[in-house]
Amino acid sequence: MSSSRIARKTAQPLLEVLKEMIADGGAAPKHNSRLIFMAWDQASGAAPYTIKRYFRDGKLYITLSSSVLCSQLRMQKDVLLSKVNAIVEKDELYIGNAGEGPVKELILK
Repeated sequence: MSSSRIARKTAQPLLEVLKEMIADGGAAPKHNSRLIFMAWDQASGAAPYTIKRYFRDGKLYITLSSSVLCSQLRMQKDVLLSKVNAIVEKDELYIGNAGEGPVKELILK
């Protein structure tokens, strides 16, 4: 007589299960990139002028449609970098090293 019972496991918070699924499924880099892009839009206020976004190896590449805006944002790069990292790290679904900002460098074009 075989048992068809499901083995009991320790209950986990849904947030932890989601983070584990994202990380184990190999979707963490793409997921984190999306969080970083949303943080850029929020921190910079330049979403309507952002043509391209690309994140790789800790570098966030942003292409803007306005050269004037690009020049203004270049002067605020350090502040923007801090804001983007703060927004991303506050997100409960960010998968990364605590205390280490996801974006190391901001490159504006």
